[in-house]
Amino acid sequence: MSRDEQRSMNDQQSREESSLELAQIVFIGRTYEEYMSMFQLTEQELSGKHILDCPGGACSFSSQARKRGARPVAADIVYQFDTNELNAKGLQDIEHTMKQMQAAQGAYVWDRFGSIQGLKEERLRAITDCVADMRQYPGGYTAAVLPELPFADEQFDLTLSAHFLFTYADRLDVDFHMQTLLEMLRVTRHEVRVFPTVDLSGKRYEYMDELKSLLEKRGYIVSEAKTSYEFQRNAHTMLRIQKMSH
Repeated sequence: MSRDEQRSMNDQQSREESSLELAQIVFIGRTYEEYMSMFQLTEQELSGKHILDCPGGACSFSSQARKRGARPVAADIVYQFDTNELNAKGLQDIEHTMKQMQAAQGAYVWDRFGSIQGLKEERLRAITDCVADMRQYPGGYTAAVLPELPFADEQFDLTLSAHFLFTYADRLDVDFHMQTLLEMLRVTRHEVRVFPTVDLSGKRYEYMDELKSLLEKRGYIVSEAKTSYEFQRNAHTMLRIQKMSH
């Protein structure tokens, strides 16, 4: 059996083991503009670059970055589902989330969106762009079950990871975080950026210093950088993990 066939079997097995149902997921995403702020990116950094967005969700980053000359790939466990099903689920999720936001407005900074209606319009813009791109470039959206990624070593110049690691610290243990970061680093040539560095309560990730120390011992350059993005209060910092220059 070839390595690709083995990997395909492993992928299938992972998906079956995850036994994910569409009802369990929330298919909502951020816009390209939000990504540029969250990760302090410039358009010059994107052009011609192979970029991984993981997990990509319903984000429009890949769609818009592709139009600006980047070579993006999005990876997410949800991409195992049919695009039409994901679109329908995402539109439901946006409606549901906006209703929930009514009671939680104080936990957010509204400078960017202005109101819940403004937020809703941006979330709809993100999923519309994302779904259109998924239909046009299906090969740019890969089903993956972390902490494993079905990509070659150093396939990407840059990996971006938003609102997953650290955010769900109550559900994902420190070993999962470390394995996932090392896997992202395996498939990345230059740098991994993770946003934000706080959990859902707005507290800095409990094991951040431990993770940073472990990564530094492996030779990576690790830093926390303030960004120009803040929606969830206190979520305005990203983790940068850079590889030494080749």
